[in-house]
Amino acid sequence: MKSYVNIVFCCLIASIGFGQEKPVKIVFDVTSSNIAVHQSAVRHMTMMSNAYPDSKFEMVVYSGAYEMMVKDKSAVSKEIETLAKNKNVDLVVCQASLNRHKIEASQLLPGVRAVPDGILEIIEKEGLGWGYIKEAH
Repeated sequence: MKSYVNIVFCCLIASIGFGQEKPVKIVFDVTSSNIAVHQSAVRHMTMMSNAYPDSKFEMVVYSGAYEMMVKDKSAVSKEIETLAKNKNVDLVVCQASLNRHKIEASQLLPGVRAVPDGILEIIEKEGLGWGYIKEAH
């Protein structure tokens, strides 16, 4: 199954590359506490943001995935910090999820910002014409 997902994702990237006449905007939805999902999301976003520097990418993290954006809890902290340096990338985490787990803004990794509601953030992006990718296993 994992190989199938990777093949589909590679085809998606290839189809965007061959058919891309103008920059795209894609929001990645990450809710899983599964570290493999975190690794996959970071890998996909890194590949796409590097391949399409004129496009925009946003990762929205909420629910069980919040720890991937928290210092001393994230299994992908180095990758997140590197990704955050890309000018075409925005990394956000749901403030409601942070509040539920009593996480302060000072505990977030550098380059990560909080938005009031992760789901609303995604809906707003889709309303502006952004594409949507759900990261899951």
